[in-house]
This record gives sequence, structure tokens and C-alpha cells, in this order.
Amino acid sequence: MNRTLCLLIATAALTGCVTVPKPLQGQFATIAPETASTQAREGDLVRWGGRIVEVQPSAEQTCFEIVSRPLSDSARPVANADISAGRFLACRAGFYDPAIFTAQRDLTVTGRIIGFETRRIGEYDYRYPKLAAEVIYLWPQVNRTQVQYIHDPFWPGYGYWGPRPILIHRTPAPPPPASGG
Repeated sequence: MNRTLCLLIATAALTGCVTVPKPLQGQFATIAPETASTQAREGDLVRWGGRIVEVQPSAEQTCFEIVSRPLSDSARPVANADISAGRFLACRAGFYDPAIFTAQRDLTVTGRIIGFETRRIGEYDYRYPKLAAEVIYLWPQVNRTQVQYIHDPFWPGYGYWGPRPILIHRTPAPPPPASGG
């Protein structure tokens, strides 16, 4: 009984901890990048996120090409690599170092739609919605850890209170892409 109660309290506490970081909070239009060309108007305020494809710094601003992903309750892009909600461009004044903002990093952006830009992806002409970014939020890389308890009846001390061996599997963050030279 006590174990169930503790588990219930811990679950409730962890669920309450899911919050959107302060810079990403606010009211935003519910438009996805893939439907922006038909549903959005210039000036709409959106919060989009995904994986960085490319970073293009210039003298005045830095532009990010992003493969959009659905956002979790904390506004972080969902880690499932098989989901895309289209692509978008987000530009913000200043220099954002491509050595820090590398490809395959998770990014959440808030900003206003300022138009559309057509670029090529391979042989395909893709129409990107373009944002004037107000917030560029780079998420820390995550090492995924899976803990597995081994229930071995022959392990000494096995039982409700006895120690059990634990296997920990770590999936490291992906290495940064090799730069061409």
C-alpha cells in the first residue's frame, strides 16, 4: 500500500514539473509550418520547433533552416525522427555560432510570419514559411538512459527488500556532423 501511494505521489509531482520555459510562454496561432501557406497570414505569431538542418550567418542576421516537429507539453520538439510537420526558416538579428547551433540539435522558435521563400531541396522546389524570430531557444542535448531491473530468483538477497542487479543502457547523443574541408 505504501509503495503504491509513494509511486502515485511521485508521478503527480513529476507531471506537475512539465512547464514551458519562460522565454517560450505566451499565446500563439495554432498553425503548423506544413499548412502555413494556406492558413497563415503575415504577422501571425507562432511557436514552432524542430531539428536544425542548416545555420546561415550573415552580416546582419542568422537564419536557421529547421525540419519542424510537433512540440511536447514543455515546447520541446518531440524526439521521434519519423515525424515532420514541414520545414521553415527562422531569422534573427545577430550572430549565432554554427559550431554551437549545429545540425541535428533541437530548437524552438517564437516569431512572426513575414512571408515565404522558395528554396531547393535536392531537385524539389520547397516553399518555406519565414519567421522574424523573437526567441531562439536551443535545447540541451539529451543522453537517453534506460534502467532495467533483473529479477533473478538465484541472486542472493532476492526478495521484496533485497538488492537486485541493475543494468543501465545509455544511448549517447549523436555526434556532431563532420565538417567538409
